[in-house]
Amino acid sequence: MPGPCNTNNRRKKKQHKKNQHVSQPSPTLPEPRPKTHDLDDSAHDDAHPYVDGIFIATPNIYDPGNGPRVRNTRAFLSSFFAQPPALDDELCAEFAQEEILQMLCTVLPEETAIILWYNKSRATGRVCPSCRRLYSLGDVLPDLIQDTPKFLPEPRSPYLAREQDISGLCSPLCFIVASFNHPSAIKTTWGRLAEEIDDYTWELLNKPGSGAGDQGLGLLVKMARLPDLGLGQLCLPDVDFESNG
Repeated sequence: MPGPCNTNNRRKKKQHKKNQHVSQPSPTLPEPRPKTHDLDDSAHDDAHPYVDGIFIATPNIYDPGNGPRVRNTRAFLSSFFAQPPALDDELCAEFAQEEILQMLCTVLPEETAIILWYNKSRATGRVCPSCRRLYSLGDVLPDLIQDTPKFLPEPRSPYLAREQDISGLCSPLCFIVASFNHPSAIKTTWGRLAEEIDDYTWELLNKPGSGAGDQGLGLLVKMARLPDLGLGQLCLPDVDFESNG
């Protein structure tokens, strides 16, 4: 199977595993991307200011007040702020291959694909796929909603740290936004890997959903739970990877 795989998962019961697949949603017309997230700055050179004939580039990282955000994912990868791939970790090293990124770009919007690739190939560095917040695992992150009363702190879910590790989604709010097309599966998916999700939840996740455009976040939520991101099923749908032959 292309991409990393976990041989221990092959020993699980086929009846449960056959439900752990990622169905790609029906193609929809792409929505215009916000200018702050354009990947190709050269296409918008006329939008950037010039001072005394000197080109002033838009900063790649900005902070709205509750944590730094990544504005341009391609530029971020080559910046000082990006952590290098964790090549001493076998799984991270396999995900760090350029071929994995290329495969992700065939099934996800490019920015979403880059963020998922970055999160899976770094030991602790994360970029939230929803709000683009830049952080490291273990960081205590400010609330996204700054008006939240500080004297009534909401208990932190034990699944929050796991979800940050699995998908990079940094908060319950960002997970809800990413799972908007599958609201009935939110509680039973958050912070769980594929083998921890029951068949009924997988059925909910693999339904078409509400049809709201989400820049591939709904598909990312499903892919991140699988040991090989489901790339074998998505990129080679005609190959039976469960066959012993």
